[in-house]
Amino acid sequence: MPTRLDDLDRRLIRTLQDDNRLSFAELAEKVGSSAASCMRRVNRLRSEGVIVGDVALIDPKKVGKSLTVIVNVELERERLDLLDEFKRAMRATPEVSQCWMVTGDADFVLVVLVEDVDEFDNFVKTRLYTNPNVRKFRSMIALERTKFDPRIHV
Repeated sequence: MPTRLDDLDRRLIRTLQDDNRLSFAELAEKVGSSAASCMRRVNRLRSEGVIVGDVALIDPKKVGKSLTVIVNVELERERLDLLDEFKRAMRATPEVSQCWMVTGDADFVLVVLVEDVDEFDNFVKTRLYTNPNVRKFRSMIALERTKFDPRIHV
């Protein structure tokens, strides 16, 4: 069930998504509230699971991950234990930055970040070809990132 958010909660969330390094005093100034109120609200948003983490967003190319591949994966069988096994394997795979269980022709969509085609080939050979529950997969190499916005608009 969604958490009820008032206008101040929304202003806090929008501001923190733009810059979560602000002090509570700076945050209060930007959202028009007191630092104490902002601290209470932010702590409540964290405890209720609205704010799930604080991260630094990294440019993949700057750290040698210049190839992004979107992979549609179709599984052989969709038994719950096999689905869970595939999910666990993808969570444990550092090349997979995102893994989505989806409806439609594919069972999963992966976003894979690698250095080059050779590293992607290694990923395919060690993570997909070796998995007996992977029926088939289709890879699409991203040519350009046109939009990337991790913010949730509230």
